[in-house]
Amino acid sequence: MQKNESSAKSAKDIVMEYLQAADRRDFKSARGNLSDNLSYVSPLNSFDRAEPYLKYFEHVNLPKLDIKKEFADSNDVCILHELKVGTPPVTSLVCTWFHVNDDGEISSIRVV
Repeated sequence: MQKNESSAKSAKDIVMEYLQAADRRDFKSARGNLSDNLSYVSPLNSFDRAEPYLKYFEHVNLPKLDIKKEFADSNDVCILHELKVGTPPVTSLVCTWFHVNDDGEISSIRVV
């Protein structure tokens, strides 16, 4: 992602803004960071548009992210976080890879 002005947000800033909004369940703000043609792929689901992805995400009761590490390389951002699911809770280390397009929108999310 190119920075034409000193006030331009980095890919990492955009991803963190999205994650904070999603964590607050503020899906309107989260939507502002997503490309219409968002590609989302995880072991559980996949979407090729932002609206169905957000509709799904609104109904999933995911725990708050426990971010352990953030990596950024140009337009790509990887977040390592722990995810606790199940009863009793089982903790898994998860990597979510985001790609931010040149328009400053998240265009791809891959969860592994």
